[in-house]
Amino acid sequence: MTHRPVEEPLRPVRPHPVDAAAWNRAPEPDDVDPAVLGALLHRHGWQRRGGAPGRYGRWTPPGPGTGGTSLLVPESRAFPDSDDLLGEALVALARSGTPSAREVLVGLAVPSDEIRWWRDVPAGPAGAASWAVEEQLRAAARQTLLAAALATRARAGYYGARHRRAALSLLESVLVGAASDGRLTAFVPVGTGRPLAVRLHQALCAAREAIDYQRATGGMDAFDGAVEAGVSRELTEALIALVRGTEGARIAVDWAPAAGVPEGCAASGEPVEFSPGDLPVLREAGARYLREEPSVPARVTGTVVRMRRSGPRGEGSVRLRVIAGVEVPHIRLTLDEEAYRIAGHAHLVGLPVRVHGRLESRGGFRRLTGASGVVPVQVDEAERDRLMKSLQENLDFFEEACGEASVGD
Repeated sequence: MTHRPVEEPLRPVRPHPVDAAAWNRAPEPDDVDPAVLGALLHRHGWQRRGGAPGRYGRWTPPGPGTGGTSLLVPESRAFPDSDDLLGEALVALARSGTPSAREVLVGLAVPSDEIRWWRDVPAGPAGAASWAVEEQLRAAARQTLLAAALATRARAGYYGARHRRAALSLLESVLVGAASDGRLTAFVPVGTGRPLAVRLHQALCAAREAIDYQRATGGMDAFDGAVEAGVSRELTEALIALVRGTEGARIAVDWAPAAGVPEGCAASGEPVEFSPGDLPVLREAGARYLREEPSVPARVTGTVVRMRRSGPRGEGSVRLRVIAGVEVPHIRLTLDEEAYRIAGHAHLVGLPVRVHGRLESRGGFRRLTGASGVVPVQVDEAERDRLMKSLQENLDFFEEACGEASVGD
């Protein structure tokens, strides 16, 4: 007979950065560098149309229908009226209905590297894009950011479940704007996310070079070296999702003007382009990464959350919630009769277990093979109390586990 323990409560969800005070705080004139404001206006399509040379420039927003809207932005703080002009420009940006004005204010409030995605998709009736097209853009952008975040943790051709929690935690500081006209922008704070932006920039360039090399020579060797730059199966899958169903796609990384260009990166911000003709190469590279990523030796400490075997004796399968040893949340393993009994009894007395084996790439590094050396591990009183509380909530489950009945997923 198979029993299921009561599911653990969901962890509380952290608020999205768009709700954070830092993103919504209007910058004060004293905190704004005129050169940074001018650089951001230029980046977001505003046009400089005259002004007093050496004192200020007159900027107008991009696109038609802007009327008489314009900003006077000082070139420096060398003149007495510079603070007044900056204050008026910031108020005008805050009141403007132009999407680019909001992006400029975000860049001023939190110095951020900006990542942009474009998908060239045939427009629908009256130039409108379908809901699905916009969702595909957002999903592909998220996959791209996740692949870059994973590459900041380690270099691998295939990550599977490894490092995912840490990568997702890094993405919590990223603010993503609204998708429109096949375009999406993400703001990556320099203070917490610059390694992500740098890794993405390097990985995109390496992926483009590896694709060009394969299409020119037929060889996939360049993808092996591209792993060191951050290219992985996760990135190739993200690029496939971005390009599929389009006439082409681009990704650009623009560095925060206030922080400058990181060492080893290009300053231009030119987009890296991918086309439907790249898809076969990206699919082949992804399959190669998946096939060749090796299993790794591991010593894992974790708490038993599932146990199952087909009869009252013999080997059984166990699922552990990982505490230490590998960066995956859970692993599965098969234990012989004695090790299975030790695992069950350890949990009954409120202790995790430690086990040696090899973490297999197949299945996303979620299975430990060749498990041996299962031993209980001492923990502090607070952790032991928590484990015992979990046991009491699921007493029937663990009584049957250690009574040699079958306990399952």
